[in-house]
Amino acid sequence: MSWDCGLRYMFTVSPALQQGNKEDLSRLEMVQRLAKDSCRFLQNHRRGPEKSSEPQSDEAVRLCLREKGRDVLVLQRVSLDQQVLAASARGGGTAETRNRRYVVVSGTPEKVLEHLLNDLTLDDDQGTTQGKESDSVLNDFLITYPVFMSTSDLCQALLGHYCNKRQRGKEEQKEVLERKQKVLHLISQWISLCRDFLREDEHVKLFMKTLYRYVLDDVYEYPALEKDVGELQKLYQMHRRHLKEDYSPQRKSKALFHQLSLKENGLPSSSTQREMREVLCQVYITMDSYLSVRAHSAALAQDLVQAVAERIDYPHGELVLVAITYAGGRVLLQPQDRVLSHSLQPVGRLHVCRKDLGPVLNPFIDNAELQQRTACLLALNTWDVAVALTDIDRTIFDSMHEQELVYFTFSRRTSSHHTVALELLLQRCNEVQLWVMTEVLLCQTICKRIQIIKKFIKIAAHCKAQRNLNCFFSIIMGLNTAAVSRLSQTWEKIPGKFKKLFAELETVTDPSLNHKAYRDSFKKMKSPKIPFLPLLLKDLTFIHECNKTFHDNLVNFEKLHMIADMARLIRQCQKDPMGNGIPSKSSLEVRSYVNCLHIIDNQQTLFDLSQRLEPRP
Repeated sequence: MSWDCGLRYMFTVSPALQQGNKEDLSRLEMVQRLAKDSCRFLQNHRRGPEKSSEPQSDEAVRLCLREKGRDVLVLQRVSLDQQVLAASARGGGTAETRNRRYVVVSGTPEKVLEHLLNDLTLDDDQGTTQGKESDSVLNDFLITYPVFMSTSDLCQALLGHYCNKRQRGKEEQKEVLERKQKVLHLISQWISLCRDFLREDEHVKLFMKTLYRYVLDDVYEYPALEKDVGELQKLYQMHRRHLKEDYSPQRKSKALFHQLSLKENGLPSSSTQREMREVLCQVYITMDSYLSVRAHSAALAQDLVQAVAERIDYPHGELVLVAITYAGGRVLLQPQDRVLSHSLQPVGRLHVCRKDLGPVLNPFIDNAELQQRTACLLALNTWDVAVALTDIDRTIFDSMHEQELVYFTFSRRTSSHHTVALELLLQRCNEVQLWVMTEVLLCQTICKRIQIIKKFIKIAAHCKAQRNLNCFFSIIMGLNTAAVSRLSQTWEKIPGKFKKLFAELETVTDPSLNHKAYRDSFKKMKSPKIPFLPLLLKDLTFIHECNKTFHDNLVNFEKLHMIADMARLIRQCQKDPMGNGIPSKSSLEVRSYVNCLHIIDNQQTLFDLSQRLEPRP
């Protein structure tokens, strides 16, 4: 790029750079394209002036873009040793020149976006960006942008960059085309990454319609954009006939924005996906106990009533489903009523009652039913139970998007519809812990309790072997709760080999040294694997609370890099490149049991049961 900006721009460069190689100074060309009238670049150094003649590390070299007397973008020089050979092989200059670039430290959202667009590199033959470190920075921006700008603002900024009018001479034609292709590439990356959150966004729908018209207009002047039109058609199922036959620049095209194609993208449409998503419904059968029923998000009241009736062995026709509203009212749900809202939240606290609206008989009083419950669990194969538990967790975890962590950490009060899968996994973690306590404390005889505890120790070991750390932690925590661990007479009679196995499993959950044992074990596990979500959220919260989101009204992009790295862990854990998945086959009896866990959610009730089993001396 030529230095044709003349005296419109003022650069203040340190003596160290003036005395250094011209290659150091030439790196300013990358950020020159960000400059506008009345802008100024400053070179900041962390070392004192007396050391300016010494070679400076990349961490000490920063560039600051100023507009109207205030900072709008801060960049830092980094070395990319891994790209030296690749740059030399492409003949793109010397290795030393290509081995240095600038990354965002902080800035206004608009300037950060502008820098990312300028930093993209297009393949001359294909018109697409090369897979390099800049794509990772772009990915960080797309994952974390809800922290500092709305989707509507991002759409407006992207349209502004695409339609930015500059001199249209011969020499500028290539630059204009390149800028448009970069914007379209960024949009393609954005939609591919965040499609689950953007499908129903009205701002995005209008944005895509407008963008599509602009691209169609530009195809005649820039034929190279034909490929980008094809990419838009592939992403949004836009029919070719609208492009060639029915389209004219003066005519507004109808229905240009469509849902993602099921065949092309391997995903159901938004409505279909919402209908098929599995959820966990808590259906209370007493005031302090419920059944956690695995159901589809479109489940009807009659579906839940039937599942509960089968689980508690009660006539289906004699039960109804009642929703207790937050104001305390009671709403009788008809058989064909849906029990979940659009955000997959229940219409209220769900209770199953007799048709006369009387409570269901408490199943914890009948000793015959208690014996049947214990016999049912003891008859199940522990590996099959672990497989069924992992299958539920895997189904939810695979539907989870990494951006859910960002929404949960930064705006958990206002974005519950964006964190459905994450909240389900957290709910499941709590439910499995309560389930373990419930099963142990409802066992009346000490010999049966010993067998139940042995079962859970084996199930926990199998969950760890199946790389389901979320369920593994929940079972171990359930056995370690005060209500269960205080049963000294029971634990004393646990066989030695099971005590040893339990001690080994407890070591993994040891919180000392910031959960070092768990982190080391988790790193060694192959993907796919399910992390312990509460600890992941704890790490994210620590990053969030210990680092400012804004520095002098500039977005702290260094903090967002850390957040994005944590969020990308979800994608890495979901991948199964080597076919390492655990077979999810289990018997119908096991699936039926695990899909409808019986849980007491009252800690006082659980402790009272523990006291009844082994009273204090």
